[in-house]
Amino acid sequence: MIVLGLTGSIGMGKSTTAKMFAEAGVPVHDSDETVHRLYAGAAAPLVEAAFPGTTSGGVVDRAKLGARVLGDAAALKQLEAIIHPLVRADADAFLARHRNAGESIAVLDIPLLFETGGRGRVDKVVVVTAPAEVQRQRVLARPGMTEEKLAAILAKQVPDEEKRRLADFIIDTGQGLDAARAAVDAIIAELIGCR
Repeated sequence: MIVLGLTGSIGMGKSTTAKMFAEAGVPVHDSDETVHRLYAGAAAPLVEAAFPGTTSGGVVDRAKLGARVLGDAAALKQLEAIIHPLVRADADAFLARHRNAGESIAVLDIPLLFETGGRGRVDKVVVVTAPAEVQRQRVLARPGMTEEKLAAILAKQVPDEEKRRLADFIIDTGQGLDAARAAVDAIIAELIGCR
């Protein structure tokens, strides 16, 4: 089974592209969705122990946790030390299930693939990109987003140009949904042909 890492900076269209892979029948593991699930389950008591007062009813309160770790590198590192191994274990179980089921390809949707050293976990990398102005417009249209928040997020991410340089495949969502879907289909066809 070929493990495809899907990544891209904020506002590039990665989630939409992940849905396109899923619609084409490729199993997709969504790291963000996994974190949400863990925050309502296994991670909640661990987060509460490390950051008292950040859970309610056994579920992590993302706003309280965000307020606690935002701008505090040590706290963020502590949180990542709790969450990243749980997400990785979930992804490993996902891959094992689909490998056993005989799948040809599986996608790990990892927003911070390069930032977290995840390149070694995948066979090929797809980077979703878009022109900087398109990215900016998409992100600033999100509720509660500001120029300052966008700048802070981008400062923590590997620059798009560098991600594209490290990619095996690039999908430019600035060209529209049909072009992105065609690129997804072409990647799947190429990878299945490689087997």
